[in-house]
Amino acid sequence: MKEQDYQSKMIKRLEAEGYYCLKLIKTNKNGIPDIVALKPDEVLFIECKLPNGKLSELQKYRIEELNNKGFKAFVSYGNKIKDFPF
Repeated sequence: MKEQDYQSKMIKRLEAEGYYCLKLIKTNKNGIPDIVALKPDEVLFIECKLPNGKLSELQKYRIEELNNKGFKAFVSYGNKIKDFPF
């Protein structure tokens, strides 16, 4: 499975749970997670990685930055959709 396939599965799962999802391709800030999932009063930022995937230092920084600003941001590793850490 490619990372792009994993992202697509994650988006389908999120949409089935009622989230409005955006796949972020290019933003004004490098290192932002791949997916933003929206519900009223809830925003998730999700970086999708395969099991052997590795975060860059910038990606680690952005996830920490988002969490420090009160957003839920995390990395989802794997070939299977896992539960969210929240």
